[in-house]
Amino acid sequence: MSFRQRIAQFFYGRYGIDGLYYGLLVMILILWILRVAFLDSIAAGVVVYILETVLLFWMLYRCMSRNIAARQRENQLFTSFFKKIKIFFVLQKNKIRDFKTYRYKTCPHCKATLRLPKRKGTHAVICPRCARRFDATTRI
Repeated sequence: MSFRQRIAQFFYGRYGIDGLYYGLLVMILILWILRVAFLDSIAAGVVVYILETVLLFWMLYRCMSRNIAARQRENQLFTSFFKKIKIFFVLQKNKIRDFKTYRYKTCPHCKATLRLPKRKGTHAVICPRCARRFDATTRI
Protein backbone atom coordinates (compact mmCIF):
# COMPACT_ATOMS: atom_id res chain seq x y z
CA MET A 1 0.00 0.00 0.00
CA SER A 2 1.43 3.37 -1.00
CA PHE A 3 1.86 6.35 1.30
CA ARG A 4 -0.87 8.25 -0.54
CA GLN A 5 -3.34 5.42 0.01
CA ARG A 6 -2.50 5.25 3.71
CA ILE A 7 -3.11 8.99 4.08
CA ALA A 8 -6.43 8.70 2.21
CA GLN A 9 -7.44 5.78 4.44
CA PHE A 10 -6.53 7.76 7.57
CA PHE A 11 -8.65 10.74 6.53
CA TYR A 12 -11.63 8.63 5.47
CA GLY A 13 -14.60 9.46 7.72
CA ARG A 14 -12.99 12.56 9.22
CA TYR A 15 -14.55 16.01 9.00
CA GLY A 16 -11.86 17.91 7.11
CA ILE A 17 -11.51 21.60 6.28
CA ASP A 18 -14.40 24.12 6.24
CA GLY A 19 -15.07 27.84 6.69
CA LEU A 20 -14.43 27.84 10.43
CA TYR A 21 -11.06 26.15 9.82
CA TYR A 22 -10.05 29.03 7.55
CA GLY A 23 -11.46 31.58 9.99
CA LEU A 24 -9.37 30.12 12.80
CA LEU A 25 -6.32 30.05 10.55
CA VAL A 26 -6.73 33.75 9.75
CA MET A 27 -7.23 34.53 13.43
CA ILE A 28 -4.03 32.64 14.31
CA LEU A 29 -2.09 34.57 11.65
CA ILE A 30 -3.46 37.90 12.91
CA LEU A 31 -2.51 37.02 16.49
CA TRP A 32 0.97 35.94 15.35
CA ILE A 33 1.52 39.24 13.50
CA LEU A 34 0.23 41.14 16.54
CA ARG A 35 2.58 39.26 18.86
CA VAL A 36 5.66 39.54 16.66
CA ALA A 37 5.27 43.10 15.46
CA PHE A 38 3.49 45.01 18.21
CA LEU A 39 3.79 43.33 21.61
CA ASP A 40 6.89 44.30 23.60
CA SER A 41 5.70 42.90 26.92
CA ILE A 42 6.77 39.32 27.56
CA ALA A 43 3.66 38.55 29.62
CA ALA A 44 1.31 39.78 26.90
CA GLY A 45 3.31 37.87 24.29
CA VAL A 46 3.00 34.65 26.30
CA VAL A 47 -0.77 35.11 26.68
CA VAL A 48 -1.19 35.68 22.94
CA TYR A 49 1.09 32.70 22.21
CA ILE A 50 -1.05 30.44 24.42
CA LEU A 51 -4.19 31.71 22.67
CA GLU A 52 -2.60 30.97 19.28
CA THR A 53 -1.72 27.45 20.41
CA VAL A 54 -5.21 26.75 21.74
CA LEU A 55 -6.76 27.96 18.47
CA LEU A 56 -4.33 25.82 16.47
CA PHE A 57 -5.17 22.68 18.43
CA TRP A 58 -8.91 23.41 18.17
CA MET A 59 -8.51 23.89 14.42
CA LEU A 60 -6.66 20.56 14.06
CA TYR A 61 -9.09 18.76 16.38
CA ARG A 62 -12.02 19.90 14.24
CA CYS A 63 -10.24 18.79 11.08
CA MET A 64 -9.51 15.29 12.45
CA SER A 65 -12.86 14.81 14.20
CA ARG A 66 -15.19 11.96 13.26
CA ASN A 67 -18.23 13.69 14.81
CA ILE A 68 -19.34 15.29 11.56
CA ALA A 69 -22.75 16.50 12.80
CA ALA A 70 -21.24 18.53 15.65
CA ARG A 71 -18.59 20.05 13.37
CA GLN A 72 -21.27 21.01 10.83
CA ARG A 73 -23.28 22.78 13.55
CA GLU A 74 -20.18 24.72 14.64
CA ASN A 75 -19.46 25.72 11.05
CA GLN A 76 -23.07 26.75 10.50
CA LEU A 77 -22.96 29.04 13.56
CA PHE A 78 -19.70 30.56 12.33
CA THR A 79 -20.97 31.14 8.78
CA SER A 80 -24.22 32.73 9.99
CA PHE A 81 -22.24 35.08 12.26
CA PHE A 82 -19.64 35.84 9.59
CA LYS A 83 -22.35 36.46 6.98
CA LYS A 84 -23.78 39.32 9.05
CA ILE A 85 -20.36 40.94 9.31
CA LYS A 86 -19.72 40.49 5.60
CA ILE A 87 -23.10 42.00 4.65
CA PHE A 88 -22.37 45.04 6.85
CA PHE A 89 -19.02 45.73 5.17
CA VAL A 90 -20.37 45.12 1.65
CA LEU A 91 -23.17 47.61 2.36
CA GLN A 92 -20.66 50.21 3.57
CA LYS A 93 -18.56 49.67 0.43
CA ASN A 94 -21.66 50.09 -1.76
CA LYS A 95 -22.66 53.26 0.06
CA ILE A 96 -19.25 54.76 -0.64
CA ARG A 97 -19.31 53.59 -4.26
CA ASP A 98 -22.83 54.96 -4.94
CA PHE A 99 -22.77 58.19 -2.91
CA LYS A 100 -23.08 60.40 -6.02
CA THR A 101 -26.15 58.73 -7.51
CA TYR A 102 -27.99 56.81 -4.76
CA ARG A 103 -29.06 57.11 -1.13
CA TYR A 104 -29.61 54.14 1.16
CA LYS A 105 -32.69 54.17 3.40
CA THR A 106 -34.09 51.59 5.82
CA CYS A 107 -37.70 50.42 5.57
CA PRO A 108 -39.42 51.29 8.87
CA HIS A 109 -41.54 48.12 8.73
CA CYS A 110 -39.18 45.25 7.82
CA LYS A 111 -35.81 47.04 8.35
CA ALA A 112 -34.61 46.18 4.82
CA THR A 113 -31.99 48.51 3.35
CA LEU A 114 -33.19 50.09 0.12
CA ARG A 115 -31.10 51.85 -2.52
CA LEU A 116 -33.02 54.90 -3.74
CA PRO A 117 -32.12 57.34 -6.50
CA LYS A 118 -30.61 60.58 -5.26
CA ARG A 119 -33.45 63.10 -5.60
CA LYS A 120 -34.04 65.99 -3.26
CA GLY A 121 -37.31 66.06 -1.31
CA THR A 122 -39.84 63.57 0.04
CA HIS A 123 -40.79 60.58 -2.09
CA ALA A 124 -43.25 57.72 -1.70
CA VAL A 125 -41.42 54.39 -1.70
CA ILE A 126 -42.79 50.86 -1.84
CA CYS A 127 -40.55 48.33 -0.14
CA PRO A 128 -39.89 45.33 -2.39
CA ARG A 129 -39.58 42.97 0.59
CA CYS A 130 -42.74 43.76 2.57
CA ALA A 131 -44.66 45.70 -0.14
CA ARG A 132 -45.57 48.53 2.25
CA ARG A 133 -45.52 52.18 1.31
CA PHE A 134 -43.54 54.79 3.25
CA ASP A 135 -42.15 58.27 2.68
CA ALA A 136 -38.40 58.71 2.26
CA THR A 137 -36.83 62.14 2.65
CA THR A 138 -33.58 63.00 0.89
CA ARG A 139 -31.98 66.32 1.74
CA ILE A 140 -28.95 66.22 -0.50
